[in-house]
Amino acid sequence: MSRTPAEHLHELHRALESGDHGEQLRHLFTPDAQTLERPNLLNPRGATTPLEAMLAASAAGAGLLAWQRYRTWDVIESGPTAIARATWNAEIAVDAGPFRAGQRLTAHLAQFVTIRDGAIAQIETYDCYEPFDGEGSSGGSADPADPADA
Repeated sequence: MSRTPAEHLHELHRALESGDHGEQLRHLFTPDAQTLERPNLLNPRGATTPLEAMLAASAAGAGLLAWQRYRTWDVIESGPTAIARATWNAEIAVDAGPFRAGQRLTAHLAQFVTIRDGAIAQIETYDCYEPFDGEGSSGGSADPADPADA
């Protein structure tokens, strides 16, 4: 039995939360997969990123983050696409650029994940980051899925 688009989305989020990155994620995607990132605080111009660059970015992110968590609030499906409203929380592991070790980041997401041939073909994402205050958090409220808040 084939998986639903929502199941593919949740599998990707679980893999990222568990620390999978780079080649460990390739099996989740079609060879021509891409991410369409809409303009946001980290990437004001937005970007279209092909699979190889997505995998490289995930490896870089894994080195920057101590942990990351997705809290999915709603998912609806329309044909081959899962549409999710979620909150992403993470903690910076090492000082890098404007970020400091221990700093918390929060983004509110709308993600459109399209499945083709049993894998993710496209992720269109709207990442609304909370302001970075540089003092250990992005200014957001505690997330019940955050292990540091337990």
